[in-house]
Amino acid sequence: MLLEALTLQLGYNATLVTVGAMLLGIAAGATGTFLFLGKRALVSDAISHATLPGVALAFMLMVAFGGDGRSLLGLLLGSAVTSAIGLLCVSALTHRTRLSEDAAIGAVLSVFFGFGIVLLTVIQSMNAGRQAGLESFLLGSTAGMLWNDAVVIALGGTLVLLAVLILRRPMTTVAFDPEFAAGAGMNVRRIELAMMGLAMAITVVGLKIVGLILIVALLIIPAVAARFWSHRVGHVVLLAGAFGGAAGYVGAAISATAPALPTGPIIVLVAFAIFLMSLLIAPARGVLAAMLRHRHFQAQVHVRQGLLALATDQPIYERLTLRLMKRRGLVRADGVATETGQAQAARALLDERRWQVLRSDPAHAEAAAHYDGLTPLDTVLTPDQLKALDQGLGPRATT
Repeated sequence: MLLEALTLQLGYNATLVTVGAMLLGIAAGATGTFLFLGKRALVSDAISHATLPGVALAFMLMVAFGGDGRSLLGLLLGSAVTSAIGLLCVSALTHRTRLSEDAAIGAVLSVFFGFGIVLLTVIQSMNAGRQAGLESFLLGSTAGMLWNDAVVIALGGTLVLLAVLILRRPMTTVAFDPEFAAGAGMNVRRIELAMMGLAMAITVVGLKIVGLILIVALLIIPAVAARFWSHRVGHVVLLAGAFGGAAGYVGAAISATAPALPTGPIIVLVAFAIFLMSLLIAPARGVLAAMLRHRHFQAQVHVRQGLLALATDQPIYERLTLRLMKRRGLVRADGVATETGQAQAARALLDERRWQVLRSDPAHAEAAAHYDGLTPLDTVLTPDQLKALDQGLGPRATT
């Protein structure tokens, strides 16, 4: 059944939800990258919580004008208005008072969310309109999604993604170095508002599928996962979009096979699984890669110390050192050095003496700053530099 959902063969509604969630995930992942790189992840939390009173007020307004209050477009417009107000409040509190940004975010988040809960309580006592299920905007609900709803979500996500592509260069500059951006003539505050405005747009668009509480995860988790795989902003944006799209697609497909499970939380759990996979197996920054690098470095240190012990006729007591040196053919089973081991030991001792001269000579300060003490010096320095070092050692040290 899951295979049918993944191949979009589970029915009309399931296909709508899956495609809509995928498009939302792509746009959310790409947009959230700039918030993550600019260390503004919590801004999205304030924006998302500020949407709740807008949903409630839009419902009440539509009911007052004779509607049933359940128009998705109307509810999204209402949430956009209050989230924009919340965004401006965070910006004003940060720039015009002594409050730090995290304090401003905490204040706006709690006040707007509390106001929204009060309005939802009032709505529950209303006789007009179809208020049942309105609280589904907290965690998202895709049951009964219509074609018009899917079009609104897909169109909104596409427009946000296009805006990200257009503004990616100034947003990248501001995210990494706002002082440089200001010196280059960029309006830093407007660009920051544009970044947060795009996050607001994704939050509003994603209310139906993920909900206002969990949309933060879809904005940030794909970007964090993508950061493990690359250090280039363009690649991180592409990967974050891909991870977000995959989380939306797979999460919606899983939810379609188990209707009792909510779509939003499943999407977030799939995004977390992608993050966990990236944390573990990413080739440059993953945990396994770091462990392998540590083991390789540890082995290098043990072999280096073993070679220096051989060169100075000292016994080797460390079992790991002996095992590594036997494996590399540097010593025999009885611990006596082989010809290869003797040659490498003499080379290691020479490098050690060269290294002592290198550290003490200001003329070689730049080379000393980049030397790790393990790499053979003849692969780091030029022949002329080695010759100058050997002259400082004297004839006995180089024989």
